[in-house]
Amino acid sequence: MQPPARSGLARAQHSAVHLELRDSYMLDDPAYIAWQRGERLDRAERTAWWGGWHDAVHGATSRGVTVRRARVVSEPISDYVRYEYDNTFTNIAAGEEVRWLPRRKATGLTLPSTDFWVFDGEQALFHHFAGDGQLDEDGREYTDDPTLVKLCTEIFETVWEHATPHENYRPR
Repeated sequence: MQPPARSGLARAQHSAVHLELRDSYMLDDPAYIAWQRGERLDRAERTAWWGGWHDAVHGATSRGVTVRRARVVSEPISDYVRYEYDNTFTNIAAGEEVRWLPRRKATGLTLPSTDFWVFDGEQALFHHFAGDGQLDEDGREYTDDPTLVKLCTEIFETVWEHATPHENYRPR
């Protein structure tokens, strides 16, 4: 399945922001299973890990689009979040900025019930996941409702302000 945000990212002209709220996603992902077995990506072997998503992000950032991702995580972090943390260098290599916000530091922030993307402050894409972390069959919900898009943008910016840049975050 193509990542849900790829088409929105391709259309973005200025910004794309992504808020992640879950402590695990798609636990049957072969890359995650390999990581659990101890296999790690070799940063020097870019061709082994660079894929279509990285091309999409790099294409957007090359056009001048700022791509930011914030992850709200429980600590101690889950194995899946450790996997994401270990592989975030791929996001950064593609041009994303990534920050982490421990859930305990999110007290008092208003957070949505689901992950989302916002493209150019004009369109939001919500991801609806099942309890097992799989994207629901109809798990992509787009909206151009300006009130909802503005709310998501404000939520993202608040999380971003409180979150720690990837290079400074030390998970526990």
